[in-house]
Amino acid sequence: MKALDKADMVDRLKRLALELAPGACLKSIYGGTVIELETGNSKSRIGGFYVYDAHVSLELSKGHTFQDSEGFLEGSGKYRRHVKLYEVADIETKRCREFLQQAISDWRLADRPQQILEND
Repeated sequence: MKALDKADMVDRLKRLALELAPGACLKSIYGGTVIELETGNSKSRIGGFYVYDAHVSLELSKGHTFQDSEGFLEGSGKYRRHVKLYEVADIETKRCREFLQQAISDWRLADRPQQILEND
């Protein structure tokens, strides 16, 4: 995979994350970029993206709970799952938007159940 393609994928993933969670903070850490929904709150990290030789990986911190009938999510760890992206089109075809939306929604529900109930 060409470096330019990887850079394009990372740029698109960054824009997508910020579109879905405008207040999110993208931090360069652990050799990649993590998505932190609340700046300075490491417990709000829902995942990130990492560049490898042959692909870009979208990591999802609690991906084990996600609906994935197509089998795009890989990994067998206790919580984390990832989607391997080999070309820019994979961002759409492998449902990265939906997985990020689910990660954001799940974190907000888990972190603020009382606040959400009060606002309804």
